[in-house]
Amino acid sequence: MISQVILKSRIASYASGAGRRRLGSFTAGVLALSLLAGCNPVKQDRLSDRLQNATNGYQTALRWGYFENAYGYLHPDQRDKTPMPDTLTGLRLTGYDVIQSPVMDTEAETATQIVAIDYLYEDRQVVKQLKDRQRWRYDAEKNTWWLESGLPAFER
Repeated sequence: MISQVILKSRIASYASGAGRRRLGSFTAGVLALSLLAGCNPVKQDRLSDRLQNATNGYQTALRWGYFENAYGYLHPDQRDKTPMPDTLTGLRLTGYDVIQSPVMDTEAETATQIVAIDYLYEDRQVVKQLKDRQRWRYDAEKNTWWLESGLPAFER
């Protein structure tokens, strides 16, 4: 009997304005937290999609011998300091395998990917392989990813 009275008073309390305001505040708080928590995955997905596009474009440029295009994935400041390597003359890629897919640090807006590149020089016809640890950095102002680690160190 006493428990029924307590239950009825709590129901009446929630039915009153004070109870609804508390419930409304609680609901608004939960909604705000879920919206804030939901923003991070959206940002991560957006960065991930752009990173995938950048790494795919870079891979395609290297594979097809469009070295000027691959060089374009370097940050403009880095391109000004580093001339296009002479080791690209006569180079042909025969394989490009992603060993480790991009691992992204969304806080620092950086990513690392490891690839194995098989290549040869047309005048030598000896296949060589190198492992390239690519470091990428996101530029929020330009809305693009730049290759920080530079072009692979191909050896003749």
